[in-house]
Amino acid sequence: MFTLAMSSVRRRPGRFIATLLSTFLGAVVIMTFSSMLDTAAAPGIDSVSKEPITTAANVVGGYGALLVFFAIASTLTVNVRQRGEEIALLRRSGATPAQIKRMVVFEAAAVGIIGALLAVVPAMIGGQQLLNVFKDTGQVADGVDHVFGPIALSLGATITLLASVGAAFLAVRRATREAAGGRTSRGRAKNFAGVAALLLGAGTVSSTFAMDKTDVALMAAPGYGAILLAAGFAILSPALLRILLGVLSGPLTLLFGASGYLTVHNMRQRATQLSSVLMPLILFISISSAILYMQVIENDAAKAAGLTRSSDDKSIQTLNFVIAGIIVIFACIMLVNSLYAATTYRTREFGQQRLTGATPNQVLGMIGLESLILTVFGVFFATLSALAGIVSFTAVRTGTAVPEGQNLGIWLAVVGIGAAATIVTSVGTARRGLRTPATEAVALAA
Repeated sequence: MFTLAMSSVRRRPGRFIATLLSTFLGAVVIMTFSSMLDTAAAPGIDSVSKEPITTAANVVGGYGALLVFFAIASTLTVNVRQRGEEIALLRRSGATPAQIKRMVVFEAAAVGIIGALLAVVPAMIGGQQLLNVFKDTGQVADGVDHVFGPIALSLGATITLLASVGAAFLAVRRATREAAGGRTSRGRAKNFAGVAALLLGAGTVSSTFAMDKTDVALMAAPGYGAILLAAGFAILSPALLRILLGVLSGPLTLLFGASGYLTVHNMRQRATQLSSVLMPLILFISISSAILYMQVIENDAAKAAGLTRSSDDKSIQTLNFVIAGIIVIFACIMLVNSLYAATTYRTREFGQQRLTGATPNQVLGMIGLESLILTVFGVFFATLSALAGIVSFTAVRTGTAVPEGQNLGIWLAVVGIGAAATIVTSVGTARRGLRTPATEAVALAA
């Protein structure tokens, strides 16, 4: 099994780069914030300095673990789907589903371990810079030294490895079933998970109304609720996307001709695969918008009441902006990573379309229109989940459901980044793939 797995990596190392990048970035995030626990546990640190860095580690630990799993799952799903023909060939050659699962899971574990090892030095640097942020805002004493120890190493390696192995197992399980001619529907389990995430998210958001407006942890419930709602929409996105395409089929074909027809046809066929792209897009827009707006609303409410911000308030504000910044960077990289891997894999498809009469411009038009539809779809459901958190927080914190004095600037900036990443990456990667002659593209990818 080891020989087979390593042979697969050596033959096509490019497809493992995206997975390695996901695990590496995930491990950096987890280790960076986990090192705050090592720092807090060091002898001689005062209780005032210990509180904000411990809070940062615990809060971002929850956010980070969730984001890391979704990011690695999205990338690994694309990776395994690209290997459908290879898995089918292994099945025809006598390999059992259990052997194929062990091979893919072993590969994912190996890449996860490598990613975690590579993340150690960047996480040490990141942890030191994060501690400096707390020092600069006066929340941690200048004499506190950064410690990168066993907690950061163990949590980073464990979470990254479990996410890699778990995501790989789920992805290859579906792939082997499809290779054996089994049922290719998403299955009741995933639909149940999506609905459960929506119900749990709605319940978490609703719990905000049971809290007092002066509660220090008031942002926690709507924040986690927005994440769960976004995850639920992302999990159910294939079914939701097919419904949308059914509505838009006629208008798109009428307005864009051949490109519109190709877009609808391809997106209907690839709705399940596109969920791996929608996951980081929806999470990015939803979480970033919710966190940033809630923090701005909190600042405005405190200012309007003439309150002086306490050290806890400063700690929470710093933490929220740091979380938002990490999410922006992490989710954007994951979005670009997933899009690049998914679009690169379609080089053969583009060649086949050109051989059947489609022009390069029509193929590019199809990709551009696909990206636009995905962006609009992702923005809609991400905004819906973010609004649930923002409105519930605002209603409790200020007594009104509509925040006063807020504009669309933050939302437009977040959406602009997500849209640019989606469209530029998809079209740019497709343009690069179209430079290869159609017959050569079909032959090389076969």
